[in-house]
Amino acid sequence: MFHKIHKSGCKADESKLRTAQRLTNLISLFCILSWRVFWMTMLNRSAPDAPPTLALTATEIGVLDRLVNDQPKARRKTLSHYLIKIARLGGYLARASDPPPGNTVLWRGLSRLTDIALGAMVGEEFVGN
Repeated sequence: MFHKIHKSGCKADESKLRTAQRLTNLISLFCILSWRVFWMTMLNRSAPDAPPTLALTATEIGVLDRLVNDQPKARRKTLSHYLIKIARLGGYLARASDPPPGNTVLWRGLSRLTDIALGAMVGEEFVGN
């Protein structure tokens, strides 16, 4: 599963880098990203009631709170609640009959969340609080 995330999510095969040092650095970074996606998917299944700070930063939680509307039935802000928000950014529909989000939608959502959080941090730096 980790290899699938690494290959399909990161698209490591499409790299245009040619030197061994550059490829090593890129693959090292992809390994960290792939592990995080896989870890968050497994955390969502094994410890859904854990606090969201276990896997997410305060900036990511803040961006998700502002960006993705809460489901009407959501009362508690658990890790599962926020991982579903990330999956919704990646195309997950979160219907009652849907299975838990998988690696692909979490990868897509995390990619979007990272871009948005980076933009929020840069905007905050220019504009201020």
